[in-house]
Amino acid sequence: MEILVTNRPYTIVVLAMSADGKIADVQASPARFGSGVDKAHLEKQIALVDGVLFGAGTLRAYGTTLMISDPELLEQRELQGKKSQPTHIVCSGSGKIDPKLRFFQQPVPRWLFTTIKGSQIWQGKREFHKVFAIKMLEEGINWVAAGEKLAELGLQKVAVLGGGKLVASLLEADLVDEFWLTVCPLILGGENAPSPVAGAGFLANLAPKLQLLSVKTVDQEVFLHYRLQR
Repeated sequence: MEILVTNRPYTIVVLAMSADGKIADVQASPARFGSGVDKAHLEKQIALVDGVLFGAGTLRAYGTTLMISDPELLEQRELQGKKSQPTHIVCSGSGKIDPKLRFFQQPVPRWLFTTIKGSQIWQGKREFHKVFAIKMLEEGINWVAAGEKLAELGLQKVAVLGGGKLVASLLEADLVDEFWLTVCPLILGGENAPSPVAGAGFLANLAPKLQLLSVKTVDQEVFLHYRLQR
């Protein structure tokens, strides 16, 4: 059961990680260690939302975004009166993204959330269907203002697909409602390997607390579903 939120979309984070809590290896290579079951799980979560958010680093690593291809999921969205694909929103303070990435040839609605300086790079260009310059705080994009803008644009539920910096920023702004974490059977290690939540971190007594909603094991993977406690 989702908890009603106002002035912003209901926000879920969906990530796969190694057994030691890494979402990529020390070279920040694309994380392709999840199984076909995990990919189907991710596609299902994407089919349930109005938009997906991911950082520019995640886009650079993969070069593409995951589209819904399952006929049943596409039919489900059609019956709900939704577009076949949710809006795919890249989040980048600098706005510096290679326009030759395959992402820009994929048939999905593409938005960019950036700064005033970052938005100037894309003036007069058509790679993004919409570019939004979001208010800045000293430490970066004002995510509270970004959430309000998403709600204003009609997005009621969004999924965050990485990376750790984006997830950290949203947690710090208290904008995350749920986590879906897939624990995959490998150890990546490495002090500099990316984790689900980057940034400065939280002290234990101030850390966001989670409520476990479900645990499911499929073959060698464990699917954890949490809700943020407030």
